[in-house]
Amino acid sequence: MQLVVARIGRAHGIKGEVTVEVRTDEPELRLAPGCVLATDPASAGPLTIETGRVHSGRLLLRFEGVGDRTAAEALRNTLLIAEVDPEELPEGDDEYYDHQLIDLDVVTADGTEVGRITEISHLPTQDLFIVERPDGSEVMVPFVEEIVAEIDLEEQKAVITPPPGLIDDRAEIASGRDES
Repeated sequence: MQLVVARIGRAHGIKGEVTVEVRTDEPELRLAPGCVLATDPASAGPLTIETGRVHSGRLLLRFEGVGDRTAAEALRNTLLIAEVDPEELPEGDDEYYDHQLIDLDVVTADGTEVGRITEISHLPTQDLFIVERPDGSEVMVPFVEEIVAEIDLEEQKAVITPPPGLIDDRAEIASGRDES
């Protein structure tokens, strides 16, 4: 099974290093020197990581055969894809791979059906479940502890406790004005 583990950003310096947007909780395993990664687009790879280092809080990688800024810049926006055993599980108890979450039924704590997870959107601050409702519409549910109460892989469901207005039109409007 293939997992997207990073997206290549801009070139850094003149010796072929690139910044990467990490999309894995295990960069020390997936983005280590010697790792061979498939790419999207496929024509850019496969790429073998030659070196990796952190600079100013960003991961910088250099790939074998990419020796200058021009070659590094040509890789910009390329996705790096690792081959992973489908039976492999993340190290942490509350960590999941996207493929484990896709197609889970989403229900509220009282059992009300919300829909089915069709996609995971990875944003800088948090991940979002893209949930397809029974009527075909979509709702975005932040994958945060305050909202996603439980992930039950055996039952194939995610239990959520959404605030008013997240999945329905019952938002509570707070006003600072007195109604006199």
